[in-house]
Amino acid sequence: MPADPRAVLTRPAPPPDLTVAYGDHPDQVVDLRRPAGDGPPRPLLAILHGGFWRAEYDRAHTGPMAAALAGLGWPVAQLEYRRTGQPGGGWPGTLTDALAGVRALPGLAAGALPGRVAPGPPLLLGHSAGGHLALFVAAHAPDGVRGVLALAPVADLAEAYRLDLDSGAVAALLGGGPAAHPERYAVADPRSLVPPPVRTVILHGLRDEQVPIVLSRRYVAAARAAGGEVTFGEMPECEHFGIIDPESTAWSQVRDALQSLHKDH
Repeated sequence: MPADPRAVLTRPAPPPDLTVAYGDHPDQVVDLRRPAGDGPPRPLLAILHGGFWRAEYDRAHTGPMAAALAGLGWPVAQLEYRRTGQPGGGWPGTLTDALAGVRALPGLAAGALPGRVAPGPPLLLGHSAGGHLALFVAAHAPDGVRGVLALAPVADLAEAYRLDLDSGAVAALLGGGPAAHPERYAVADPRSLVPPPVRTVILHGLRDEQVPIVLSRRYVAAARAAGGEVTFGEMPECEHFGIIDPESTAWSQVRDALQSLHKDH
């Protein structure tokens, strides 16, 4: 693993093959990458980036991961969305963008990458706040999602608010806490949206200081209590950023989890 786990956030990556829009706002776009090789088409893999839903973090930092996955034969879409701190971000725009973008992906990918994408809905790979969005989208649009791999997700918004993660990130997203906006948390909090309606795998590092693993543990316990089947892997030597770094020791587990999701279909 690199000496600085955050190095992946600024590491250069090959540019995407093309960028397409799913809406009128400049951030309602998707970067598409063609899969390497000439094997049978795989499902589109949609990456939802993290950054606590804040405007200063965009999809660029998932470039190394997206390029590595395309190199493994996946057609990849890096989904952008409006974020807190910019017009239209927060409640409800960040959430509606994630839904609209994922819903638009099959048509966009089929037109932009003809013959390179298997028909049907995408697999979602979300990291951190993007893991929250992946779980949210699957709960509200299960017919449009093939499966979810959530990496260190903010899977329990009420607990994340209580812990004041990233100095008020959840309050910025939803406009306040659960007591002030219970109806928003009922719609947006994955822990309130159990059991997940699609195959779901969660990986989380024990050394994660940005999103404590307790959030995933609480979500998984609630999902299983509600009758859901969730695969959960705790990664003893992994922190928050190594889980999206194709040069880290954690990468093989991410790669294998994606392959297992693919085989399940």
